[in-house]
Amino acid sequence: MRKKIDNIDYSLYLVTDRGLSCGRSTVEIVEAAVSGGVTVVQLREKELATGGFIEEAMKIKNFLSENNVPLIINDRIDVALAVEADGVHIGQTDIPLHLAKEIVNERMIIGVSVESVEDAVNADIGGADYISVSPVFPTPTKSDTAPALGLEGIRMVKSSIKRPLIGIGGLNKCNCAD
Repeated sequence: MRKKIDNIDYSLYLVTDRGLSCGRSTVEIVEAAVSGGVTVVQLREKELATGGFIEEAMKIKNFLSENNVPLIINDRIDVALAVEADGVHIGQTDIPLHLAKEIVNERMIIGVSVESVEDAVNADIGGADYISVSPVFPTPTKSDTAPALGLEGIRMVKSSIKRPLIGIGGLNKCNCAD
């Protein structure tokens, strides 16, 4: 059985979004992002059927493996297991963390999206490998999120947990230094 990887560098974490691709393939975007320093890729495919998702994930996984960059699959444990991804990422309305941990059984890392300090503490206690907090800033790309936490909210979450923390949502060239 495959063992999950340790010591992941989460410093520049890409979440793919086909809707923002401007006609480029996801593979092209991932290749450019890795060339620019991305250290983890989360493949997020909300519209693809399972077969297409697996096909896309395999193309990306092959490239990422050659470059020692972990592949995380958004929401879909079945796809993550099928392609032997490095991890799976779940949200608050997806499969519960304790069930996801039973299914992947130490084969891959599990990340959890949170929108509050309480969510983050629960994910930390529950054994998530990393926690993704969102949105940091208002974002037009996802409309079903909680209000933006801002930098103070991120500080509150970070001081309440032990796991690595990833901030997503509304980050851009104007505010990323913050």
